[in-house]
Amino acid sequence: MHTVVADLGYGDAGKGSVVDRLCRTGEFGAVVRFNGGAQAAHNVVTADGRHHTFAQFGSGTLRGVPGHLSRFVCVDPLALAAEADHLRALGVPDPYGLLSVDRRALLTTPYHAAANRLREQARGADRHGSCGMGVGETARYALDHPQDAPTAGDCTSRPRLLRRLRLLRDRLADELGPLPAPPVEDCADACAAFARTVALTGEQYLRDLARKGPLLFEGAQGVLLDEWHGFHPYTTWSTTTFANAETLLAEAGDPGSARRLGVVRTYTTRHGPGPLVTENTELAPLLPEPHNGHGRWQGAFRIGHFDAVAHAYAVEVCGGVDALAVTHLDAVARCRSLRICRGYGIDGGLVERLAPGPPRDLAHRAEVTRRLLRATPALWETPGRAHGDWIAALGQLLGAPVLLTATGPARQELRDLRSMGKSKYVSGKGSPLSV
Repeated sequence: MHTVVADLGYGDAGKGSVVDRLCRTGEFGAVVRFNGGAQAAHNVVTADGRHHTFAQFGSGTLRGVPGHLSRFVCVDPLALAAEADHLRALGVPDPYGLLSVDRRALLTTPYHAAANRLREQARGADRHGSCGMGVGETARYALDHPQDAPTAGDCTSRPRLLRRLRLLRDRLADELGPLPAPPVEDCADACAAFARTVALTGEQYLRDLARKGPLLFEGAQGVLLDEWHGFHPYTTWSTTTFANAETLLAEAGDPGSARRLGVVRTYTTRHGPGPLVTENTELAPLLPEPHNGHGRWQGAFRIGHFDAVAHAYAVEVCGGVDALAVTHLDAVARCRSLRICRGYGIDGGLVERLAPGPPRDLAHRAEVTRRLLRATPALWETPGRAHGDWIAALGQLLGAPVLLTATGPARQELRDLRSMGKSKYVSGKGSPLSV
């Protein structure tokens, strides 16, 4: 059975380690990335101590499982080359031999990245917390100029690529001023090298891949950062729910065939500004982060108690999950003060459920964000200290069985995939947040 992995928080819940663990079963023929781009940071630490932060390659690469970048991914050839170099240093002899890219995937360039950073700097104290990699700018430009946005397929035609790169650079420079980025010819050279090295595929490729056996779909960022369901404007320009993966499977002739696996930590985190109702600065020294820290563009890495209200909202806007992966279970023993927040206090009232708003209504999402920024934890649950207590509590609160648990970066336990049927999520009860 195909499986789709999505983060039910603000990212950084451990999707990379979950995908790596699932790839050890030998069940999946390929890992398919279905959103995001080079700003993804999926950390995998192997039992022999090797560590890689996966951005564009699939997180099964160290296991020899091929990866595919779908048409929903923004591809950055320069960042991809740097990532391939690190994989070679870790013992992967031919990283590009394990990668294919849909020709329709949008191309992220140094001009997108430069524009991204200029916009974020211009916001001053009102920064959104961008990664500064240009992925959102890539999506923005494609929406504004759909006929001119460069794609991975354009890398095979230097004249067309040069024309599109010059147009891109000039338009962004006219809007934002001079861009600190290399000459167009240098970018074209890097893109041409990418096209010579990576297998660029057509529309039929994923259909053929799905016919060969189960696929593992790897999401980026988190559902609470989703472009339409997240808390605007502190969101990503990407669909982070299961929707893109399900679209790809429908196009491959296999709709509704995937198991939905949602990933959560035993505590809730986020990078940069935006709502984090359960944030507690006293937790940070008790829960050190070797692979997450302050980012120049993202801002601080923030930590809070498990936010069951926000994560249940993520499950609901996804349409439910079939199973959960619970990571960082070792934190329960290392930080005995960890708790679960089941309700917020907002403007004198108790809110136990965040109700999904009207589709694609960013004004509504912004108003919810303003209220969440005033919210405080008001209803708590404290499970027992045993791992089983937390597994049971989180499974009950989010309405799904726990398939995989992790007590460290290279220590995961996996239940038999074949023994788990699909479950149905029942939305939480209680007072909803409405505006």
